[in-house]
Amino acid sequence: MASSLNVLSQSCHPTILPSFTCSSSSSNTNGITIPSSNNFKLHFSSSSKSGSGSSWLQHGFNSVNTAGINEYRRGPLYSVFPTKPAEVSSVQDLFEFICSGPLLEKIGVTSEMVAENIDKWLLYGRLLAQLFQLNELYLTVPQKARIYHYYIPVFLWCEDQIKQHRSTFKNEEDIPPLVIGFSAPQGCGKTTLVFALDYLFQKTGRKSATISIDDFYLTAEGQAKLREANPGNALLEFRGNAGSHDLPLSVETLTALSKLTREGMKIKPPRYDKSAFSGRGDRADPSTWPEVEGPLTVVLFEGWMLGFKPLPKEIVKAVDPQLETVNKNLEGYYDAWDKFIKSWIVIKIKDPSCVYQWRLQAEIAMREAGKPGMSDDEVRDFVSRYLPAYNAYLPTLYLEGPNGSDPKRLLTIEIDEGRNPILAA
Repeated sequence: MASSLNVLSQSCHPTILPSFTCSSSSSNTNGITIPSSNNFKLHFSSSSKSGSGSSWLQHGFNSVNTAGINEYRRGPLYSVFPTKPAEVSSVQDLFEFICSGPLLEKIGVTSEMVAENIDKWLLYGRLLAQLFQLNELYLTVPQKARIYHYYIPVFLWCEDQIKQHRSTFKNEEDIPPLVIGFSAPQGCGKTTLVFALDYLFQKTGRKSATISIDDFYLTAEGQAKLREANPGNALLEFRGNAGSHDLPLSVETLTALSKLTREGMKIKPPRYDKSAFSGRGDRADPSTWPEVEGPLTVVLFEGWMLGFKPLPKEIVKAVDPQLETVNKNLEGYYDAWDKFIKSWIVIKIKDPSCVYQWRLQAEIAMREAGKPGMSDDEVRDFVSRYLPAYNAYLPTLYLEGPNGSDPKRLLTIEIDEGRNPILAA
């Protein structure tokens, strides 16, 4: 878990760092007074459109950074973006850029609130630049957008959800961690988002844990039995769809995490090894499972099918007859997963076909880097086993929200093909 990563070994309290200290002078932007500093300069590449493209990271951010946080997410984030800087910004410009973001209204943050807490925005921005091995003074526009228009607003929303959650308990009560669910299609960047949020929680002195639905896949033996019990059903031939998860293990793990309310309490949540059995996968050896210690503030639980609701038989059969069994299996998932989640983030896409393009990009980048990756045909076959579920269940997820969710505790973020948040139509 995150506590084992070197860069997270020391907590950082949310006070502004020396290089970001603002002077007593101030500037007025649209009637709002914000701190300013002659010493504070930001540099951004002027060669790219704001928020465009998915390759917002520089070379150098690799598996060393992520391995300690999520053992089950091995491998680098293959991204690159031009980094030639152009000095075009200051605190005032950054303030205006933050206020132009598509998520502020959704999370209930006004420009006045941004101005009052500009030091916090600067701190969080610097921490994320550190995490992704970026120079916070020389950010490209897509990097700036990803940090200030996406990751920090989502983190602030999570902080507010935690505050609301904790306010429902009395002072003498043990407060269980808030479980926040992240329902998002494969390849849309949810793992990187959760990685960034987990880092910010750790660096601001709050213990967090991350878990994925991948961690609850059946063992290789269990998958073989599932395949044998459903001959000819391509949706259950390999891991992925409803029916390929160990639901009792899910309940056991999420219950145990929810009980980590005091110092000294520890558990080891399971992890999954996707490379085992020539890529068919198997549960990782328990000796490799990371240790999580209380008291936990938050559990970040992510997965591509979190919150999916079973649908009438005729609807799923019209999408794909093979979905009928998957739909039946889905009936047991609310009690195993969704009922533990009190706050939800749904990352919405316009077209499920994006999943294929995103997966193909990642595999091509891995092959170009000399790493083993799926061929284009293998990617197409892999994604084809998920598309029926996306086509069947995403419309209801987007219209009604996740199974059992409270609309007041739901944040829906629509993203474009570059994985950047956009203003909903």
